[in-house]
Amino acid sequence: MSTSPVNAYGANAPPAAASGGGGGMQSLTTADFLTLMSAQLRNQDPLNPTDSNQFLAQLAQLSTVSGINSMNSSMTSLATSMLSSQALSSATLVGHSILTKASAAAYASGQPLSGVVQVPAGASSVTLTITDASGAVVRRTSGSPAAGNQPFSWDGTTDSGAAAPAGTYTVTATAIVNGTTEGAGTLLRGSVTSVSLAGGGSGGVTLNTPELGPIALSAVTQIG
Repeated sequence: MSTSPVNAYGANAPPAAASGGGGGMQSLTTADFLTLMSAQLRNQDPLNPTDSNQFLAQLAQLSTVSGINSMNSSMTSLATSMLSSQALSSATLVGHSILTKASAAAYASGQPLSGVVQVPAGASSVTLTITDASGAVVRRTSGSPAAGNQPFSWDGTTDSGAAAPAGTYTVTATAIVNGTTEGAGTLLRGSVTSVSLAGGGSGGVTLNTPELGPIALSAVTQIG
């Protein structure tokens, strides 16, 4: 049986022993609670017996505390089991690509930086601007104006036709809607190389990608 602390005292129950530190009352364990309750029944005054309602209230309190402790233990075990199962399932994503909401990614020579632009309805044109870590524009290109998620890919070629060096680049998309320039969201693609349990298992599953860094499984919008 669990020995979780219970603070319940009947009118005729003997007091708990004082704590050695501050003289306060110590919490009763379940075993102590049952011992005191038995002593209470054995030593009750025949002329002033223990109130049956009080006795039932003490039993209800003991049952409630024990039930809560049991439920907490069960929920913890269930959460641990679900996390382990989720991590095992996520391991199958290694070697696959994912899409997640992002605007910057690491570019490596020979490995295109790709993703999708979330084009608003009614757009007449879409422009993608790619900037380096210093904020300098290295490439401007047009995208599809069709509404919805429209794919794009940058092969590392700058506006001058030169090859951009490896590094982190930011993708910004804008759309012209009814003559007005609007920002358009971007989703970038990353390749999953490993899976981790974030925060020692308490923070969920994280997918590790060389392009985007660690990405929470819950942040993935598409698996390629």
